Amino acid sequence: MRLSELKNAGRTPVLPMSITLADAAGPAQLQLLSLLRVLPGHRYVGAGIWRGRPVLAKLLVGQKAPRHFQRERAGVQLLAEQGLTTPLLLAEGLQEGEGGWLLFEFLDKAQSLGDAWKTVETLPPLADEQQAVLGEALAAIGQMHGKGLWQEDLHLDNLLRHDGKLYLIDGAGIRVENAGQPLSRQKVLENLGVFFAQLPKSLEPFTEELLVHYLLSNGEHGLPVEALQKQIDKVSSWRLKDYLIKVGRECSLFSVKDGPFGLRAIRREEETAMVPVLDSADALIDSGHLYKTGGAASVAKADIAGRALVIKRYNIKNFAHWLKRFWRPSRAWHSWREGNRLMFLGIATPKPLALLEQRFFWLRRKAYLVTEYLPGPDIIERFAPYVASGDAPESELQALDTLFAQLRRERISHGDLKGHNVFWQQDRWALIDLDAMCQHTSAGTFAAAYAKDRARFMRNWPADSALHRLLEQRLPKTP
Repeated sequence: MRLSELKNAGRTPVLPMSITLADAAGPAQLQLLSLLRVLPGHRYVGAGIWRGRPVLAKLLVGQKAPRHFQRERAGVQLLAEQGLTTPLLLAEGLQEGEGGWLLFEFLDKAQSLGDAWKTVETLPPLADEQQAVLGEALAAIGQMHGKGLWQEDLHLDNLLRHDGKLYLIDGAGIRVENAGQPLSRQKVLENLGVFFAQLPKSLEPFTEELLVHYLLSNGEHGLPVEALQKQIDKVSSWRLKDYLIKVGRECSLFSVKDGPFGLRAIRREEETAMVPVLDSADALIDSGHLYKTGGAASVAKADIAGRALVIKRYNIKNFAHWLKRFWRPSRAWHSWREGNRLMFLGIATPKPLALLEQRFFWLRRKAYLVTEYLPGPDIIERFAPYVASGDAPESELQALDTLFAQLRRERISHGDLKGHNVFWQQDRWALIDLDAMCQHTSAGTFAAAYAKDRARFMRNWPADSALHRLLEQRLPKTP
Protein backbone atom coordinates (compact mmCIF):
# COMPACT_ATOMS: atom_id res chain seq x y z
CA MET A 1 0.00 0.00 0.00
CA ARG A 2 1.18 3.53 -0.75
CA LEU A 3 1.16 6.10 2.02
CA SER A 4 -1.19 8.39 0.09
CA GLU A 5 -3.84 5.65 0.00
CA LEU A 6 -4.32 6.05 3.76
CA LYS A 7 -6.15 9.29 3.03
CA ASN A 8 -9.16 7.25 1.92
CA ALA A 9 -8.84 4.47 4.51
CA GLY A 10 -11.40 5.96 6.90
CA ARG A 11 -11.45 5.60 10.67
CA THR A 12 -10.97 1.82 10.85
CA PRO A 13 -8.66 0.57 8.07
CA VAL A 14 -8.10 -3.17 7.83
CA LEU A 15 -5.06 -4.31 9.83
CA PRO A 16 -2.39 -5.46 9.58
CA MET A 17 -1.34 -3.46 6.54
CA SER A 18 1.93 -3.01 4.71
CA ILE A 19 2.97 0.50 3.67
CA THR A 20 5.96 1.29 1.45
CA LEU A 21 8.23 3.97 2.92
CA ALA A 22 11.68 5.07 1.82
CA ASP A 23 14.61 6.48 3.77
CA ALA A 24 18.30 6.98 2.99
CA ALA A 25 18.81 3.21 2.92
CA GLY A 26 16.10 2.80 0.30
CA PRO A 27 12.44 1.67 0.30
CA ALA A 28 11.18 -0.74 2.92
CA GLN A 29 7.86 -2.02 4.19
CA LEU A 30 6.28 -0.72 7.39
CA GLN A 31 4.07 -3.45 8.82
CA LEU A 32 1.37 -1.51 10.67
CA LEU A 33 -0.10 -3.86 13.29
CA SER A 34 -2.36 -1.64 15.43
CA LEU A 35 -3.70 1.89 15.55
CA LEU A 36 -3.65 4.05 18.67
CA ARG A 37 -5.02 7.34 17.31
CA VAL A 38 -6.80 8.14 14.07
CA LEU A 39 -7.83 11.43 12.52
CA PRO A 40 -9.43 10.09 9.31
CA GLY A 41 -7.84 11.38 6.14
CA HIS A 42 -5.12 13.23 8.07
CA ARG A 43 -3.22 11.30 10.75
CA TYR A 44 -2.72 7.65 11.69
CA VAL A 45 -0.64 6.72 14.73
CA GLY A 46 0.08 3.09 15.51
CA ALA A 47 2.53 0.35 16.38
CA GLY A 48 4.36 -1.63 13.72
CA ILE A 49 7.56 -3.24 12.49
CA TRP A 50 10.18 -1.40 10.41
CA ARG A 51 13.35 -3.12 9.22
CA GLY A 52 12.81 -5.82 11.86
CA ARG A 53 12.41 -3.34 14.74
CA PRO A 54 9.25 -2.39 16.70
CA VAL A 55 8.34 1.25 16.09
CA LEU A 56 5.67 3.80 16.83
CA ALA A 57 4.62 5.21 13.48
CA LYS A 58 3.09 8.64 12.86
CA LEU A 59 1.73 8.73 9.32
CA LEU A 60 0.53 12.07 7.95
CA VAL A 61 -1.55 12.34 4.78
CA GLY A 62 -3.73 14.88 3.02
CA GLN A 63 -3.07 18.45 1.98
CA LYS A 64 -1.87 19.52 5.44
CA ALA A 65 0.64 16.66 5.77
CA PRO A 66 3.75 18.80 5.04
CA ARG A 67 2.83 21.35 7.71
CA HIS A 68 1.99 18.69 10.30
CA PHE A 69 5.21 16.82 9.49
CA GLN A 70 7.34 19.93 9.99
CA ARG A 71 5.63 20.71 13.31
CA GLU A 72 6.10 17.19 14.64
CA ARG A 73 9.75 17.00 13.61
CA ALA A 74 10.54 20.49 14.94
CA GLY A 75 8.95 19.69 18.30
CA VAL A 76 10.80 16.40 18.66
CA GLN A 77 14.09 18.10 17.81
CA LEU A 78 13.47 20.83 20.39
CA LEU A 79 12.84 18.26 23.13
CA ALA A 80 15.98 16.31 22.23
CA GLU A 81 18.19 19.41 21.89
CA GLN A 82 17.19 20.60 25.36
CA GLY A 83 18.01 17.23 26.92
CA LEU A 84 14.42 16.37 27.79
CA THR A 85 13.39 12.71 27.79
CA THR A 86 11.48 11.84 24.62
CA PRO A 87 11.31 8.72 22.40
CA LEU A 88 14.16 8.49 19.89
CA LEU A 89 13.26 9.41 16.30
CA LEU A 90 14.57 6.52 14.18
CA ALA A 91 13.49 7.49 10.68
CA GLU A 92 11.48 10.16 8.89
CA GLY A 93 10.41 11.20 5.45
CA LEU A 94 8.22 13.61 3.50
CA GLN A 95 7.27 12.91 -0.10
CA GLU A 96 5.25 15.27 -2.27
CA GLY A 97 1.91 13.79 -3.21
CA GLU A 98 2.29 10.97 -0.68
CA GLY A 99 2.61 12.43 2.81
CA GLY A 100 4.97 12.39 5.76
CA TRP A 101 6.06 9.80 8.27
CA LEU A 102 8.03 9.66 11.49
CA LEU A 103 9.08 6.41 13.15
CA PHE A 104 9.99 6.42 16.86
CA GLU A 105 11.41 3.80 19.16
CA PHE A 106 8.56 1.76 20.59
CA LEU A 107 8.29 1.96 24.39
CA ASP A 108 6.98 -1.50 25.17
CA LYS A 109 4.62 -1.67 28.17
CA ALA A 110 4.75 2.10 28.66
CA GLN A 111 1.90 3.60 30.69
CA SER A 112 0.57 7.08 30.11
CA LEU A 113 -0.09 9.21 33.17
CA GLY A 114 -3.64 9.46 31.82
CA ASP A 115 -4.06 5.70 32.32
CA ALA A 116 -2.34 5.93 35.71
CA TRP A 117 -4.81 8.66 36.71
CA LYS A 118 -7.80 6.49 35.76
CA THR A 119 -6.76 3.95 38.39
CA VAL A 120 -6.84 6.55 41.19
CA GLU A 121 -9.39 9.17 40.08
CA THR A 122 -12.21 7.71 42.21
CA LEU A 123 -10.20 8.08 45.43
CA PRO A 124 -10.93 11.00 47.79
CA PRO A 125 -9.62 14.33 46.41
CA LEU A 126 -5.82 14.55 46.51
CA ALA A 127 -5.28 11.12 47.99
CA ASP A 128 -1.58 10.18 48.14
CA GLU A 129 -1.92 8.09 44.97
CA GLN A 130 -3.45 11.02 43.09
CA GLN A 131 -0.78 13.41 44.32
CA ALA A 132 1.92 11.00 43.12
CA VAL A 133 0.56 11.02 39.53
CA LEU A 134 -0.07 14.77 39.36
CA GLY A 135 3.20 15.60 41.12
CA GLU A 136 5.11 13.53 38.57
CA ALA A 137 3.39 15.37 35.73
CA LEU A 138 3.98 18.82 37.21
CA ALA A 139 7.67 18.08 37.80
CA ALA A 140 8.06 17.15 34.12
CA ILE A 141 6.17 20.26 33.02
CA GLY A 142 8.45 22.37 35.22
CA GLN A 143 11.54 20.86 33.58
CA MET A 144 10.13 21.63 30.14
CA HIS A 145 9.28 25.22 31.11
CA GLY A 146 12.76 25.64 32.55
CA LYS A 147 14.15 24.98 29.06
CA GLY A 148 11.90 27.55 27.41
CA LEU A 149 9.43 25.04 25.96
CA TRP A 150 5.77 24.32 26.53
CA GLN A 151 3.29 21.73 25.31
CA GLU A 152 0.36 23.42 23.60
CA ASP A 153 -1.78 20.26 23.87
CA LEU A 154 -0.88 19.60 27.48
CA HIS A 155 -2.60 16.59 29.06
CA LEU A 156 -1.68 13.47 31.01
CA ASP A 157 -1.74 11.17 27.97
CA ASN A 158 1.23 13.06 26.54
CA LEU A 159 3.42 11.87 29.42
CA LEU A 160 4.57 8.22 29.37
CA ARG A 161 6.13 6.16 32.16
CA HIS A 162 8.69 3.64 30.94
CA ASP A 163 11.54 1.94 32.79
CA GLY A 164 11.50 4.48 35.61
CA LYS A 165 11.58 7.49 33.28
CA LEU A 166 8.88 9.94 32.21
CA TYR A 167 8.81 10.60 28.48
CA LEU A 168 7.38 13.70 26.80
CA ILE A 169 5.59 12.85 23.55
CA ASP A 170 3.63 14.56 20.75
CA GLY A 171 6.17 16.91 19.22
CA ALA A 172 3.46 18.62 17.15
CA GLY A 173 2.28 20.45 20.27
CA ILE A 174 5.72 21.61 21.43
CA ARG A 175 6.31 25.37 21.24
CA VAL A 176 9.38 27.45 22.11
CA GLU A 177 9.87 30.95 23.48
CA ASN A 178 13.64 31.20 24.01
CA ALA A 179 15.28 27.79 23.84
CA GLY A 180 17.43 27.07 26.88
CA GLN A 181 16.01 29.96 28.91
CA PRO A 182 13.17 29.70 31.43
CA LEU A 183 9.72 30.34 30.04
CA SER A 184 8.24 33.75 30.81
CA ARG A 185 5.83 34.06 33.72
CA GLN A 186 2.81 34.72 31.51
CA LYS A 187 3.47 31.66 29.33
CA VAL A 188 3.93 29.55 32.47
CA LEU A 189 0.57 30.70 33.85
CA GLU A 190 -1.17 30.10 30.53
CA ASN A 191 0.25 26.59 30.12
CA LEU A 192 -0.40 25.58 33.73
CA GLY A 193 -3.94 26.89 33.26
CA VAL A 194 -4.35 24.34 30.45
CA PHE A 195 -3.12 21.55 32.74
CA PHE A 196 -5.16 22.39 35.84
CA ALA A 197 -8.34 23.08 33.83
CA GLN A 198 -8.42 19.38 32.89
CA LEU A 199 -8.42 18.18 36.49
CA PRO A 200 -11.67 17.43 38.38
CA LYS A 201 -13.26 20.46 40.04
CA SER A 202 -12.96 18.64 43.36
CA LEU A 203 -9.19 19.24 43.21
CA GLU A 204 -9.54 23.00 42.82
CA PRO A 205 -9.00 23.71 46.57
CA PHE A 206 -5.64 21.91 46.31
CA THR A 207 -4.14 23.91 43.44
CA GLU A 208 -1.63 25.67 45.70
CA GLU A 209 -0.55 22.38 47.27
CA LEU A 210 -0.05 20.77 43.86
CA LEU A 211 1.83 23.79 42.59
CA VAL A 212 4.67 22.96 45.00
CA HIS A 213 5.64 19.99 42.78
CA TYR A 214 6.04 22.37 39.85
CA LEU A 215 8.01 24.98 41.81
CA LEU A 216 10.48 22.35 43.03
CA SER A 217 11.26 21.65 39.38
CA ASN A 218 11.10 25.24 38.10
CA GLY A 219 11.16 28.03 40.68
CA GLU A 220 12.01 30.81 38.25
CA HIS A 221 8.79 32.80 38.86
CA GLY A 222 6.45 33.49 41.71
CA LEU A 223 3.05 32.14 40.68
CA PRO A 224 0.13 33.73 42.57
CA VAL A 225 -2.74 31.27 42.87
CA GLU A 226 -5.23 34.02 42.03
CA ALA A 227 -3.53 34.72 38.67
CA LEU A 228 -3.34 31.01 37.93
CA GLN A 229 -7.01 30.54 38.80
CA LYS A 230 -7.98 33.19 36.24
CA GLN A 231 -6.17 31.21 33.57
CA ILE A 232 -7.78 27.97 34.75
CA ASP A 233 -11.25 29.52 34.56
CA LYS A 234 -10.54 30.91 31.10
CA VAL A 235 -9.40 27.54 29.75
CA SER A 236 -12.22 25.66 31.50
CA SER A 237 -14.80 27.87 29.83
CA TRP A 238 -13.23 27.31 26.41
CA ARG A 239 -12.96 23.54 26.91
CA LEU A 240 -16.64 23.25 27.87
CA LYS A 241 -17.75 25.22 24.80
CA ASP A 242 -15.52 23.11 22.57
CA TYR A 243 -16.83 19.87 24.10
CA LEU A 244 -20.47 20.86 23.66
CA ILE A 245 -19.80 21.51 19.98
CA LYS A 246 -18.33 18.01 19.67
CA VAL A 247 -21.41 16.26 21.11
CA GLY A 248 -23.22 17.15 17.88
CA ARG A 249 -20.35 16.69 15.45
CA GLU A 250 -18.51 13.71 13.95
CA CYS A 251 -15.24 13.44 15.89
CA SER A 252 -13.09 11.00 17.83
CA LEU A 253 -15.48 11.11 20.82
CA PHE A 254 -18.85 10.96 19.05
CA SER A 255 -20.27 9.28 15.96
CA VAL A 256 -22.74 11.76 14.46
CA LYS A 257 -24.93 11.60 11.35
CA ASP A 258 -26.86 14.82 10.78
CA GLY A 259 -29.15 15.39 7.80
CA PRO A 260 -32.62 16.41 6.59
CA PHE A 261 -34.17 13.09 7.64
CA GLY A 262 -32.59 12.64 11.05
CA LEU A 263 -29.91 13.30 13.61
CA ARG A 264 -28.12 10.37 15.24
CA ALA A 265 -25.41 10.92 17.85
CA ILE A 266 -23.65 8.09 19.72
CA ARG A 267 -20.65 7.98 22.00
CA ARG A 268 -17.90 6.57 19.78
CA GLU A 269 -17.08 3.64 22.07
CA GLU A 270 -20.79 2.69 22.22
CA GLU A 271 -21.52 2.80 18.48
CA THR A 272 -21.64 -0.96 17.88
CA ALA A 273 -23.97 -1.53 20.84
CA MET A 274 -26.24 1.49 20.35
CA VAL A 275 -27.07 1.35 16.63
CA PRO A 276 -29.38 -1.69 17.05
CA VAL A 277 -30.92 -0.12 20.17
CA LEU A 278 -31.90 3.00 18.25
CA ASP A 279 -33.12 0.91 15.32
CA SER A 280 -35.56 -0.97 17.58
CA ALA A 281 -36.23 1.72 20.20
CA ASP A 282 -40.04 1.57 19.95
CA ALA A 283 -40.11 -2.22 20.35
CA LEU A 284 -37.73 -2.06 23.30
CA ILE A 285 -39.90 0.55 25.02
CA ASP A 286 -43.05 -1.54 24.44
CA SER A 287 -41.41 -4.69 25.83
CA GLY A 288 -39.48 -3.01 28.63
CA HIS A 289 -40.42 -1.96 32.14
CA LEU A 290 -42.46 1.20 31.65
CA TYR A 291 -41.98 4.10 34.04
CA LYS A 292 -44.03 6.53 32.01
CA THR A 293 -46.11 6.11 28.89
CA GLY A 294 -48.19 8.32 26.64
CA GLY A 295 -48.35 12.10 26.70
CA ALA A 296 -45.22 14.06 25.89
CA ALA A 297 -42.78 11.26 26.78
CA SER A 298 -42.54 7.49 27.21
CA VAL A 299 -39.80 6.09 29.46
CA ALA A 300 -38.80 2.45 29.86
CA LYS A 301 -36.01 0.32 31.26
CA ALA A 302 -34.71 -2.24 28.78
CA ASP A 303 -32.26 -5.08 29.36
CA ILE A 304 -30.01 -5.58 26.34
CA ALA A 305 -27.33 -8.26 26.39
CA GLY A 306 -27.36 -8.21 30.19
CA ARG A 307 -27.06 -4.43 30.36
CA ALA A 308 -29.78 -2.22 31.83
CA LEU A 309 -30.56 0.92 29.83
CA VAL A 310 -33.18 3.66 29.99
CA ILE A 311 -34.84 4.63 26.72
CA LYS A 312 -36.86 7.81 26.61
CA ARG A 313 -39.06 8.63 23.64
CA TYR A 314 -40.23 12.21 23.22
CA ASN A 315 -43.65 11.97 21.59
CA ILE A 316 -45.58 14.31 19.35
CA LYS A 317 -49.05 14.32 20.92
CA ASN A 318 -50.99 15.95 18.10
CA PHE A 319 -50.72 18.43 15.25
CA ALA A 320 -50.84 21.45 17.56
CA HIS A 321 -48.00 19.97 19.62
CA TRP A 322 -46.00 19.33 16.44
CA LEU A 323 -46.40 22.96 15.42
CA LYS A 324 -44.72 23.94 18.69
CA ARG A 325 -41.88 21.44 18.39
CA PHE A 326 -40.86 20.90 14.74
CA TRP A 327 -38.86 24.13 14.33
CA ARG A 328 -36.62 23.92 17.39
CA PRO A 329 -34.13 21.38 18.80
CA SER A 330 -35.88 18.41 20.39
CA ARG A 331 -36.00 17.85 24.12
CA ALA A 332 -33.98 14.69 23.47
CA TRP A 333 -31.21 16.85 21.98
CA HIS A 334 -31.41 19.23 24.96
CA SER A 335 -31.16 16.33 27.44
CA TRP A 336 -28.29 14.79 25.45
CA ARG A 337 -26.37 18.05 25.49
CA GLU A 338 -27.03 18.82 29.15
CA GLY A 339 -26.21 15.27 30.26
CA ASN A 340 -22.86 15.56 28.53
CA ARG A 341 -22.40 19.00 30.11
CA LEU A 342 -22.93 17.58 33.61
CA MET A 343 -20.52 14.70 32.96
CA PHE A 344 -17.87 17.10 31.68
CA LEU A 345 -18.29 19.25 34.81
CA GLY A 346 -18.06 16.24 37.12
CA ILE A 347 -21.69 16.43 38.28
CA ALA A 348 -23.28 12.99 38.61
CA THR A 349 -25.89 11.98 36.02
CA PRO A 350 -26.67 8.82 34.04
CA LYS A 351 -24.20 8.55 31.18
CA PRO A 352 -25.89 9.66 27.92
CA LEU A 353 -25.18 6.95 25.34
CA ALA A 354 -27.14 7.75 22.20
CA LEU A 355 -29.61 10.18 20.63
CA LEU A 356 -31.95 9.86 17.65
CA GLU A 357 -34.01 12.75 16.29
CA GLN A 358 -36.42 11.82 13.49
CA ARG A 359 -36.95 14.48 10.81
CA PHE A 360 -38.74 15.02 7.52
CA PHE A 361 -36.83 17.55 5.43
CA TRP A 362 -35.38 19.03 8.66
CA LEU A 363 -38.82 19.26 10.31
CA ARG A 364 -38.48 17.46 13.63
CA ARG A 365 -40.69 14.57 14.69
CA LYS A 366 -40.25 11.98 17.47
CA ALA A 367 -36.90 11.77 19.25
CA TYR A 368 -35.16 9.20 21.46
CA LEU A 369 -32.53 9.35 24.20
CA VAL A 370 -30.66 6.32 25.59
CA THR A 371 -28.81 6.55 28.90
CA GLU A 372 -27.33 4.22 31.47
CA TYR A 373 -29.74 2.95 34.11
CA LEU A 374 -29.46 4.11 37.72
CA PRO A 375 -30.85 1.52 40.14
CA GLY A 376 -31.56 4.20 42.72
CA PRO A 377 -32.99 4.77 45.21
CA ASP A 378 -34.18 8.34 44.66
CA ILE A 379 -33.87 10.83 47.50
CA ILE A 380 -37.53 10.46 48.53
CA GLU A 381 -37.04 6.75 49.18
CA ARG A 382 -33.55 7.15 50.60
CA PHE A 383 -34.59 9.79 53.16
CA ALA A 384 -38.01 8.31 53.98
CA PRO A 385 -36.84 6.80 57.32
CA TYR A 386 -35.54 10.19 58.49
CA VAL A 387 -38.45 12.52 57.73
CA ALA A 388 -39.69 12.60 61.32
CA SER A 389 -36.32 12.40 63.09
CA GLY A 390 -34.12 14.40 60.71
CA ASP A 391 -31.14 12.16 61.52
CA ALA A 392 -30.16 11.38 57.91
CA PRO A 393 -26.62 10.01 57.50
CA GLU A 394 -24.10 12.84 57.55
CA SER A 395 -22.24 11.44 54.52
CA GLU A 396 -25.41 11.65 52.44
CA LEU A 397 -26.17 15.15 53.68
CA GLN A 398 -22.64 16.22 52.78
CA ALA A 399 -23.10 14.71 49.33
CA LEU A 400 -26.24 16.84 48.98
CA ASP A 401 -24.28 19.91 50.11
CA THR A 402 -21.73 19.07 47.40
CA LEU A 403 -24.39 18.74 44.69
CA PHE A 404 -25.90 22.13 45.51
CA ALA A 405 -22.42 23.68 45.69
CA GLN A 406 -21.63 22.31 42.22
CA LEU A 407 -24.86 23.69 40.79
CA ARG A 408 -24.19 27.11 42.34
CA ARG A 409 -20.57 27.15 41.17
CA GLU A 410 -21.54 26.36 37.56
CA ARG A 411 -24.76 28.47 37.63
CA ILE A 412 -26.87 25.48 36.65
CA SER A 413 -30.60 25.22 37.30
CA HIS A 414 -32.37 21.89 36.90
CA GLY A 415 -35.87 23.19 36.25
CA ASP A 416 -37.74 20.36 37.99
CA LEU A 417 -35.90 19.43 41.17
CA LYS A 418 -38.43 17.03 42.60
CA GLY A 419 -37.11 14.16 44.67
CA HIS A 420 -37.76 11.55 41.99
CA ASN A 421 -35.17 13.31 39.81
CA VAL A 422 -32.37 12.99 42.40
CA PHE A 423 -30.84 9.49 42.68
CA TRP A 424 -28.27 7.99 45.02
CA GLN A 425 -25.37 6.61 42.96
CA GLN A 426 -21.94 5.52 44.19
CA ASP A 427 -21.91 7.82 47.20
CA ARG A 428 -23.13 10.80 45.17
CA TRP A 429 -26.48 12.36 44.31
CA ALA A 430 -27.14 12.18 40.56
CA LEU A 431 -29.58 14.25 38.52
CA ILE A 432 -31.95 12.79 35.94
CA ASP A 433 -34.64 14.26 33.64
CA LEU A 434 -32.64 17.16 32.25
CA ASP A 435 -35.24 18.49 29.79
CA ALA A 436 -35.37 21.90 31.47
CA MET A 437 -31.78 22.19 32.68
CA CYS A 438 -29.94 25.44 31.96
CA GLN A 439 -26.48 26.86 32.57
CA HIS A 440 -26.92 30.59 33.07
CA THR A 441 -24.55 33.30 31.91
CA SER A 442 -26.26 35.93 34.07
CA ALA A 443 -26.02 35.93 37.86
CA GLY A 444 -29.47 37.51 38.04
CA THR A 445 -31.30 34.90 35.98
CA PHE A 446 -29.50 32.13 37.83
CA ALA A 447 -30.48 33.56 41.23
CA ALA A 448 -34.16 33.45 40.26
CA ALA A 449 -33.87 29.94 38.78
CA TYR A 450 -31.93 28.68 41.81
CA ALA A 451 -34.61 29.99 44.16
CA LYS A 452 -37.25 28.05 42.20
CA ASP A 453 -35.13 24.89 42.21
CA ARG A 454 -34.53 25.10 45.94
CA ALA A 455 -38.20 25.78 46.68
CA ARG A 456 -39.26 22.80 44.54
CA PHE A 457 -36.69 20.59 46.25
CA MET A 458 -37.87 21.57 49.73
CA ARG A 459 -41.48 20.71 48.82
CA ASN A 460 -40.46 17.05 48.73
CA TRP A 461 -41.03 16.91 52.52
CA PRO A 462 -43.66 18.37 54.87
CA ALA A 463 -42.71 21.84 56.04
CA ASP A 464 -43.20 20.86 59.68
CA SER A 465 -40.97 17.75 59.48
CA ALA A 466 -37.57 17.53 61.15
CA LEU A 467 -35.93 16.64 57.84
CA HIS A 468 -37.37 19.72 56.15
CA ARG A 469 -36.09 21.95 58.95
CA LEU A 470 -32.63 20.35 58.74
CA LEU A 471 -32.36 20.83 54.99
CA GLU A 472 -33.74 24.36 55.28
CA GLN A 473 -30.77 25.17 57.52
CA ARG A 474 -28.14 23.39 55.42
CA LEU A 475 -28.97 24.37 51.85
CA PRO A 476 -27.99 27.96 50.96
CA LYS A 477 -30.92 30.19 50.06
CA THR A 478 -28.93 32.30 47.61
CA PRO A 479 -26.28 31.37 45.02
